[in-house]
Amino acid sequence: MKNWSREERYRVLKSPEEIRDLYERIKKTPYRQTYHIQPVTGLLNDPNGFVWHDGKWHLFYQWCPWGAVHGLKYWYQTVSRDLITWENVGVTIKPDCDLDNKGAYSGSAWPEGDKLQLFYTGNHRDPDWTRIPYTCMYTLFDDNTGEKKAEPLFGPHPDYTEHQRDPKILFDEETGYYYICNGGQTKDKKGCMLIYRSKSLSEGWEFAGKLNVPGFEDFGGMWECPAIERIGDKDVLIFCPQHMKLIHRGDVTNHNGYILGTMDWSTLTFTPDGKFHVLDFGFDSYAAECANNSPDPASKILVAWMGLPDSSYPTDEDEWSGCLTLPRELRIRDRRLIQVPLPGLEALRGDEVDPADGILPEACEMIVKSDGGNMTLSLFTKADGTGGIMIYYDAAWKMVTVDRSGLTKRFNIDQGEMREHPTEFPLSTMRIFIDRSSVEIFVNEGDAVFSSRVFPTEEEHFFRAEGASGVQIWKIRPAVSDEFIV
Repeated sequence: MKNWSREERYRVLKSPEEIRDLYERIKKTPYRQTYHIQPVTGLLNDPNGFVWHDGKWHLFYQWCPWGAVHGLKYWYQTVSRDLITWENVGVTIKPDCDLDNKGAYSGSAWPEGDKLQLFYTGNHRDPDWTRIPYTCMYTLFDDNTGEKKAEPLFGPHPDYTEHQRDPKILFDEETGYYYICNGGQTKDKKGCMLIYRSKSLSEGWEFAGKLNVPGFEDFGGMWECPAIERIGDKDVLIFCPQHMKLIHRGDVTNHNGYILGTMDWSTLTFTPDGKFHVLDFGFDSYAAECANNSPDPASKILVAWMGLPDSSYPTDEDEWSGCLTLPRELRIRDRRLIQVPLPGLEALRGDEVDPADGILPEACEMIVKSDGGNMTLSLFTKADGTGGIMIYYDAAWKMVTVDRSGLTKRFNIDQGEMREHPTEFPLSTMRIFIDRSSVEIFVNEGDAVFSSRVFPTEEEHFFRAEGASGVQIWKIRPAVSDEFIV
């Protein structure tokens, strides 16, 4: 695998022609997705700027064009009318000024008239490689032209470490303020959220304080991608605590989860109503972002990076990496946040496949029904039924276990190859979305979700189900543009 020098990773892309040959090679590789957003070349990680505006959904992502490496980051834009089919638009924010000389890092978006205001972290590095994170603003007009604000909205707060990033913009009607939530780290290396406020999107930003979350003063060493969302009559604190381990998560130290509670903006206090919950119990899910300005204010739509920091994947050898999860609708049920597939996904169904053949199409949707007893579902097995990724339900413990150690191409083994989560009710259904290099498992209509990258070989395209009361499979049609637009 290629060893990248700093100069190679932080090289400026001057012309699309510099990566056209790379694109032509990558698009022929076997693990390119058919209905998940993925990079045209190089590496994709965090979703950014997810918002509804001008009759369509705008979704950006972190992009390093050169290969499967974290280096100089751009914001790459995709758009959709229905959250199902997506088109490439190209690069929107370039790291082309002193404020972001080593990358335009993650952030969010807010509509204002005939434009979108994009908020992001400018990753500035001094010649001695000292980091100075700036919170920056980019205006994207409806004709897809844009301009970058010459000065930052604000710089790093001196009472915290250099790890201050990922601005999430929101508006609170009661106080009349816009708020920016930044991930942060205290000087004694504890994760936190830093809050800024202003009456205007483009100026007057002041430091309001550090979010107070009683009981979570020492929870992880850094909080990335923080947000506070309102769903029903509850507030939801969503964030990514780093540098800690959680039960049933193996040796992974980067997590994505949430706390239900009540937010008081006048005191900057989030009062928890329970414990921290993991958002996605699979192997690969991080940096989840909810869309701003949804047409339905009662609903929230979430998308995440189907990957993890400090991880590698088999496509690294082909010089590309990363994809996003399917967008999901968030609801609250029984004091838990659940994620359900969007209703429009049925429109992607093609021919129905006879499950008796035991053959797994490379892009398909599967519905598996259960009467609540023990069940084993093995996906991507060989013709003799061996190997693959095993999904097991233990009725006595109401425990779902996902084990991908049986796949030929194993990766990130040091993080653990098994994930498990108990269900509140006996197993009734699993709705599973399979693409060429991913699987997303929705248990009991969102009671638990397992999202994972998988890289089956040509021989691993069978499945077997034991203890299931019914199986249905549909092929899924392509839904995401893989056109070379930069």
